[in-house]
Amino acid sequence: MIEAPFEMSNLSPKRTGLPFVVWISVRGGARHDVRVKVSSNAKAMPGNMATVAIRPDVQIIEGDVDSASFDLLKAWIELNRATLISYWDGDIDTQDALEALAKVK
Repeated sequence: MIEAPFEMSNLSPKRTGLPFVVWISVRGGARHDVRVKVSSNAKAMPGNMATVAIRPDVQIIEGDVDSASFDLLKAWIELNRATLISYWDGDIDTQDALEALAKVK
């Protein structure tokens, strides 16, 4: 299943502390485990995003992320893993996720 950007919440660098946009979503009809997408800006089309799995280990599934950015993303995911999984599973809503997510230092 391809996720459309309107089905995802985009998190700006101001919210994450990362130098790029992170997109999160609920599982919906996806047949894969929890993932996030990253893009250089909030107006990116799906083909311009990298897809990153967060379980069992953080790994790039599709697209390109430079190593420095990937290290920052991994740190942010580890900091927010429980919230990202709860949001994916539908245990919390978007507002709760936004309030729970922490910035990477």
